[in-house]
Amino acid sequence: MAQERAIITVVGKDTVGIIAKVCTYLADSNINILDISQTIVQGYFNMMMIVDISAITKAFGDIQDELTTLGSDVIGVQIKIQKEAIFDAMHRL
Repeated sequence: MAQERAIITVVGKDTVGIIAKVCTYLADSNINILDISQTIVQGYFNMMMIVDISAITKAFGDIQDELTTLGSDVIGVQIKIQKEAIFDAMHRL
């Protein structure tokens, strides 16, 4: 099966367990992390992930909604996921 990649960004006030909660959700949703970068600047957490979504069993829109809810209601951060092609098109110069 060919990889279908997406970009996930997580931004917000740093708290314990952000990475653990996001990664648990991804594992439970059959989403494989291909690359990850995270920094903390003056108490603010910023993470970007490239993930493989080719094995997901639910609609991509549901994944988007669930990650948004996980971020805002559970962790207190903003989580966005976009398919790689859309992300690339939006960030072209």
